[in-house]
Amino acid sequence: MEEIDCELLVIGAGPGGYVCAIRAGQLGLDTIIVDAAQLGGTCLNIGCIPSKALIHAGNAFHNAMTFSAGNPLGITSGPPSIDLAATMTWKDGIVTRLTSGVGGLLKKAKVRHVTGRARFVDGKTVDVETADGVRRIRAAHVVIATGSEPVELPQLPFGGKVLSSTEALSLTAVPETLVVVGGGYIGLEIGTAYRKLGAQVTVVELGGRILPQYDAALTKPVSDRLARLGVEVLTGASAEGLSRDGETLLVRIGEDIREIDAEKILVTVGRNPVMAGWGLSELGLEMDGRFLRIDDRCRTSMREVYAIGDVTGEPMLAHRAMAQGVLVAEVIAGGKRRWDHGAIPAVCFVDPEIVSLGLSPAEAEGRGIAVDVAMFPFVASGRAMTEGDDSGFVRIVCRRSDGLVLGIQAVGNNISELSAAFSLAMEMGATAEDVAATIHAHPTRGESFQEAALRILGRGLHV
Repeated sequence: MEEIDCELLVIGAGPGGYVCAIRAGQLGLDTIIVDAAQLGGTCLNIGCIPSKALIHAGNAFHNAMTFSAGNPLGITSGPPSIDLAATMTWKDGIVTRLTSGVGGLLKKAKVRHVTGRARFVDGKTVDVETADGVRRIRAAHVVIATGSEPVELPQLPFGGKVLSSTEALSLTAVPETLVVVGGGYIGLEIGTAYRKLGAQVTVVELGGRILPQYDAALTKPVSDRLARLGVEVLTGASAEGLSRDGETLLVRIGEDIREIDAEKILVTVGRNPVMAGWGLSELGLEMDGRFLRIDDRCRTSMREVYAIGDVTGEPMLAHRAMAQGVLVAEVIAGGKRRWDHGAIPAVCFVDPEIVSLGLSPAEAEGRGIAVDVAMFPFVASGRAMTEGDDSGFVRIVCRRSDGLVLGIQAVGNNISELSAAFSLAMEMGATAEDVAATIHAHPTRGESFQEAALRILGRGLHV
């Protein structure tokens, strides 16, 4: 058995893991990263990046369909067609470029990459099963970054026509009918894209409304757009399983059972942290529910064993994992770092997009904080009008005593691109006066942020 020593071993090469390894290498730590799958993890290979490529393709096709009929822009073109296999080849090319780029960055940082499945022997020793046999790695510090995986329903196990998000992002033909089980952001992102590509889409949501993690004001424009697109949304509905012939999905709504035609069924009812296969039982780490318990330096209950990303709890977001990865690398290198981020932006790439960070009005009220809330609607935005999509708004939540920005929520076309500005304002402790006094370029959607702050101060100009 080959044996290797290093200062830092990172298990998992997703966004959190590879960023941690790169930063550690930059800081001069002798680092090894291990993963049985491709570099980039779920996000680059079968999650964030492929789904956004599919969403872009869906938007482009939908726009082409719009131009083949009457439209306010006066543009006329012929009916479009799509070769989804070619679209997937294009998507795979993007994935390859990004994963190859990660490999180059790791090499530049002098990080050693071992392909294989890792399992703890003890807190400082890991055996990696590679194509060439088992390699034993001893490390002074270990970071667990094993990520998460889709939740599988017992009555709808993955296989055949029942898909996880992984398979849904690799189809080579647009299904005639697609049923999405779960009205969260993953299902709605993919389902909306396939509707725009021509599939008949039905969403089956157990709860009372879609996107329950966001408040109703944010989700209403999304519900309205789904209705206009012809997506049927069934709430208070439970997917019971396939019919005997396997051709339809049985859905319970109250006391009634409805059969829904389904060429493909996409199950997106959440994700679970990957806890099996890497030796959790050997370490006996403390848990926080189904996640690993960590402190404000991402340390687990075992000395010099850290954890980052989806295995450490909500929110399961790539950018949270990246920030944790940088923090851990700097802590191991001797830095005096602690996790003290005031806000982590959550972006939902539905139509229209949603951004949320910090406290919502209801959350502030629940904490007993007196706040002022103001909203600027895109129906009053010149830029939104010229883009042909004025649905949505920007909303700002400020502490009444001093105007400190406690939360920002927005829904609108391409609103994800404002998430950095929102996050920067909150991280720097901006007040409504700070935002209002900042010159925002005209005409842009960003002006809506300034206008919302002006309304907090009672000085709204354009509404």
